[in-house]
Amino acid sequence: MTEVPPTEIERTPLRTVPSLVLVNTGDGKGKTSAAIGVMIRAVALGWKVAVVQFLKSGDWHSGEEEVARRLGVDWWSLGDGFTWDSDDLDESEAVAREAWKHSQQLIRAGQHRLVILDEITYPVTWGWIEVSEVVDSVAHRPPKVNVMVTGRDCPNELIDLADTVTEMVSVKHAFDEGIAAKKGIDY
Repeated sequence: MTEVPPTEIERTPLRTVPSLVLVNTGDGKGKTSAAIGVMIRAVALGWKVAVVQFLKSGDWHSGEEEVARRLGVDWWSLGDGFTWDSDDLDESEAVAREAWKHSQQLIRAGQHRLVILDEITYPVTWGWIEVSEVVDSVAHRPPKVNVMVTGRDCPNELIDLADTVTEMVSVKHAFDEGIAAKKGIDY
């Protein structure tokens, strides 16, 4: 079937705002990867950017982190790893809470034009971080601070606050077929 390309578009009159809140959620691959694309755009504009990872620990050295650091991005992998690998979930929870405190300070300081809260939805969903705290901090951020949230099962309160929400849908994933994560593609 061939479609005719659109020649007109209906749209709401455009306006500018000082900053945005973006959410990448869903069970599909690419939430963090898409956030890294936004990070690259921000860096290209000369913005100061921060990334806080809530699950990946400092022991993980991903390609994204390597490139981001080379570009001058402030990067913190403050997580404790996957919960199924944890020897102490209470410790994992405490680590997530500390990562959130750090994130709150970053947002409040207003020095970064973009703050990416990578995989924050997991500790929020598990009740380790209060969704109301996240919503309050993001809603009352300094005017020029853009915030990007990634992770599955994003709470409705954050979705309602966001200006842009993208849901990644898994159609097919190599991991489901028993194929291990591939360096250079998955990390």
